[in-house]
Amino acid sequence: MDEKTIRLYDAKARDYATRFDGGTKPGAHLARFIAALPDGGHVLDLGCGPGGSAGHMQRAGLRVDAIDASREMVKMARDTRGVNARHATFDDLDAVAAYDGVWANFSLLHAAREDLPRHLDAIARSLRSGGTFHIGMKTGTGMSRDHLDRRYTFVEEAELATLLEGAGFDILHRDRGHEVGLAGTDDWWIVMMARKHG
Repeated sequence: MDEKTIRLYDAKARDYATRFDGGTKPGAHLARFIAALPDGGHVLDLGCGPGGSAGHMQRAGLRVDAIDASREMVKMARDTRGVNARHATFDDLDAVAAYDGVWANFSLLHAAREDLPRHLDAIARSLRSGGTFHIGMKTGTGMSRDHLDRRYTFVEEAELATLLEGAGFDILHRDRGHEVGLAGTDDWWIVMMARKHG
C-alpha cells in the first residue's frame, strides 16, 4: 500500500466516518451483496474503513472478517461497530476457499495499477466456488494523487470487466454514478458484482 494514502486515512478516520459511514440501513449495493450470500455466510470486508458496511453485514447474520491498512480505521471499526477488524494490507490476503463473499468497496482503487491483477487473483482464491465479489472503483485512466495526497488508480468500465473475467469471475451486475468524496471533488465511479466460476 501507499504510505501517504495510509497516513491520510489515519489522520482523517473520524472525518471519513462522519461523511460516509452513517445510516441505519445498508445502501443498495450492500443490500444486493448481502442478498446474494447464503444465510450465515462467511465474508471478508477488504478495506473496511471505519466498519459501517461490516457492521451491517454482521447484523444481517453474516460472519465477517474485516481488514484495513489504516490502524485508526481498524480501531474505529472495532470500537464503534464491534467489528472483528485487523490491520492488514491487500498483500496479506492468503486465504484459500475461505469466503462466500468479498466486499471491496472503493478500496482497491488505492492499489497500484500493475498490482490489480494479482490482487484480484488473490481474492478469487480466497472465495469458495460460486462466491460473490463486489468491487467499486473510480472511472478514468492512469494513476494520480488528489489534493489530500491519496494515490488513485482509475479504470474504465471495459478494463475492469476484463480484469474480473481474467481472474475467473462472471459479472452479474454493473452500476455507474458519481459522488463528492473526501477531497471535495465530484468523481464518477463504477460498481460491479461478480461470481467466481463454479
